[in-house]
Amino acid sequence: MSPPPDPARLSDYAASVHSQFGEDGILERILELVADRNRWCVEFGAWDGLQWSNCANLIRNHGYSGVFIEADSARFEQLEANYRSVSSTTTLRAFVGFTPNDNLDTLLADVDMPDDPDVLSIDIDGNDYHAWSATQLRPKVVCIEFNPTVPNHIDFVQSADPSVRQGCGVRSLVKLGKQKGYELACCTDVNAFFVDERLFPRLGIADNSLESLRSDRSWITYLFSGYDGRVILSGFNTLPWHALRFESQKVQQLPRFLIGFPDDYSRLQSLGFRGLKQWRRVHSRLRRGLMRPPR
Repeated sequence: MSPPPDPARLSDYAASVHSQFGEDGILERILELVADRNRWCVEFGAWDGLQWSNCANLIRNHGYSGVFIEADSARFEQLEANYRSVSSTTTLRAFVGFTPNDNLDTLLADVDMPDDPDVLSIDIDGNDYHAWSATQLRPKVVCIEFNPTVPNHIDFVQSADPSVRQGCGVRSLVKLGKQKGYELACCTDVNAFFVDERLFPRLGIADNSLESLRSDRSWITYLFSGYDGRVILSGFNTLPWHALRFESQKVQQLPRFLIGFPDDYSRLQSLGFRGLKQWRRVHSRLRRGLMRPPR
């Protein structure tokens, strides 16, 4: 028999009804511990409101009212069809941005709902960080997507640009959460859960460090170099959203002739290496516009 779930380890409660990586069960457990619920949720990047939704289970099985926001026209049609008969939901076709004209607060201005819903779910595959940063909405729990290929110790946030789809690292979300008065409570493969710092003690989590709550590094690719200058890849070694394996030879910085420890170079290799470095300096200056290419 498997051991009973640890009350303070939310990942032990992972279970999916509609969610992708057990978020449904984790949310249920957090809300049970937080109590004082108003049974409202908001989800943007909602897709059809069912597939990989973090709020569908709350609305369909736990009596929640909710707002679903989706920008894509085809997905929104599916969303409307799936919730046409669910009177407790509002569906909006909109792009949630991070300016006063299109941020979440502006889009929700005409929706009759509390400004502290139980749950806010953010999944827009890019500007998630900036969209959360831009809202004054004060949910009890925030479930927000991060880029799982970014290691815990790396700060990475894509530029605030709707045309860019890179995402952000979870470390940067932890910093943003603290600025907004939230504490990290749990991580799944791609989502981080944050709880209002005033309610966080109710969870009974003694150590909510990122190192403790995100131990799965299976999505991460590591790059390092050998003494001989060979670039070595280790870990996931795949572009996950394109299903393409990294090709080690394409990340090498030295030609095969120069793979070796510099102290062991032959005279010919040393000459070749000096030539390579000189060519790189010239090429770098050309790229920065500091030199004109020869006619």
